[in-house]
Amino acid sequence: MHLQSLSLLNYKNIAEGAYEFDPKINCFTGRNGIGKTNVLDAIYHLANGKSYFNPLAVQNIRHGEDFFVIDGTFEKDSRKEQVVCSLKKGSKKVLKRNGKIYDRFSEHIGFIPLVMISPYDSDLIIEGSETRRKFLDSVISQLDAAYLQELINYQKVLSQRNALLKYFALNHTFDRDTLYIYNEQLSGMAQHIYEKRKAFINDFVPIFNKHHNAITDSAEEVALIYDSHLHKNDLLTLLDENLQRDRVLQYTSVGIHKDDLLFEISSHPIKKFGSQGQQKSFLIALKLAQFEFIKQQSGVLPILLFDDIFDKLDETRVARIVQMIDDKVFGQIFISDTHTDRTEAIVKETHQSYKIFTL
Repeated sequence: MHLQSLSLLNYKNIAEGAYEFDPKINCFTGRNGIGKTNVLDAIYHLANGKSYFNPLAVQNIRHGEDFFVIDGTFEKDSRKEQVVCSLKKGSKKVLKRNGKIYDRFSEHIGFIPLVMISPYDSDLIIEGSETRRKFLDSVISQLDAAYLQELINYQKVLSQRNALLKYFALNHTFDRDTLYIYNEQLSGMAQHIYEKRKAFINDFVPIFNKHHNAITDSAEEVALIYDSHLHKNDLLTLLDENLQRDRVLQYTSVGIHKDDLLFEISSHPIKKFGSQGQQKSFLIALKLAQFEFIKQQSGVLPILLFDDIFDKLDETRVARIVQMIDDKVFGQIFISDTHTDRTEAIVKETHQSYKIFTL
């Protein structure tokens, strides 16, 4: 599978752009702020129905304009697939495949397997548990539509339960029976989501360890650990045990919406005890493991986006990634970098076909 062509209109700082791509390596070069990352983000947008960097869709419209359009033609299973994503101010975003509008964006997730590696991935370490849950859910959702739908349903019921708790507090009332209906619904869905997350981590961690050992030459002891309230008990029991706390807080304080991925180095949080280089190695291993996991599970080589990555890596890591490209581990790759000569020297070593777009 690969992206054949892309056209952009009023997307972020790009007024208009049209590109025909090589099926292997495509590089966007130019000074900072010119729009290299925005092209990669547009490709991500087509695969996931949203920006990698800016969740507020209207802010992806070019300043001074009223709409944006992203139009991409992919080749998948020897068939051409056109995906168009557009947004007009004051209207809902529209996502179309071969001219047919999706009723729900979730129906599109996983159709275009894709992995983005970006300096902004440091948020996975720096930010709170929600960022790491989103990573966890995004990988599973690309491969399991039922998981994504159950996650959406869980969030809806969770919002309803939280609204009920606020209503109780505001009106100085309480109805245990009504609350129990939501508890039962949440508990059933939570158990399924928990089991799938647990199974994913069991499969994912060995792949992650393999890549981390390759990048660091096995010099560091790291761990990726799934942390969940449901390790201790089923959600129905936990909700009952935390009822008084939830009534005081006016929201649901336990459940799979509080799950986390713990990133550790030498049995300590990598956020506090890992150097910048160690954190960088951890994140790259995480994303390469994501790529391999999706490839194994789907049988399709995901598109790989390297955003400004060579500017953030030392020569050893670059050499390792180049070797993986040369070994045909990857399919189609998009790279952004500030230095055209450096980028071309690197991609020539892969002995693969390539195109360079200087913006």
